[in-house]
Amino acid sequence: MDALKHFRSYFFRGMAALLPTILTIWIFIQCYIFIQDRISVHINRGVVQLILLGTDQYTKEALNAFWVEGPGRITGFFIAVVAVVFIGAFLASVMGRTIWRFFENALGNIPLFRSVYPHIKQVTDFLLTKKGLTFSKVVAVEYPRKGTWSIALVTGQGIKQINVGAKNEYLTVFVPTSPTPFTGYVILVPKSEIIELDLTIEEALRFVISGGVVTPAAQLAFEAEQLKKPDKP
Repeated sequence: MDALKHFRSYFFRGMAALLPTILTIWIFIQCYIFIQDRISVHINRGVVQLILLGTDQYTKEALNAFWVEGPGRITGFFIAVVAVVFIGAFLASVMGRTIWRFFENALGNIPLFRSVYPHIKQVTDFLLTKKGLTFSKVVAVEYPRKGTWSIALVTGQGIKQINVGAKNEYLTVFVPTSPTPFTGYVILVPKSEIIELDLTIEEALRFVISGGVVTPAAQLAFEAEQLKKPDKP
């Protein structure tokens, strides 16, 4: 039984160590395959057509063998990557943002498209850009009921009308959910009822994504020290 227990322990420890690397490599490989098969192949075929227009020295079959199926196929991948960079640079300009905003507004008028696109855009903005939620600090709030604490991220100073009406200072906090921290609940909590935590935003998000398994080392050390203290008589 001890041997089986050690086997399981080592197996899961090994999986925990290897999975992040394997999944990261797999994601990059899948992105490369998608760009290569769905985008760059058409770019390479366009290159073949341009060469055929400029010269009749090569046959279409020979050009396809090199540019589409051979070593030249990587050219389309690099062209696609460079094109994405140029598009990003253009969209960073005032003119680019204006055109893209007009384009998005037009898409928002399409009945089925507008029910899906905003949610996908929210996720991609959170993952790929700096336009996600701006968090100032990590706190603990009693949510969803008294006596139950949740990790939350402060996003603002609350709403003035609520502060005045309740005669108290409220903070706006975002309570992320596991395993997708870009979804969650926005609640307003009295400032006096929150506990500021000595955690970084990254540590808090890792804690949420892992379902509480990945606890910051400093907090584990604190817990261990508390457990080591002898009980007072």
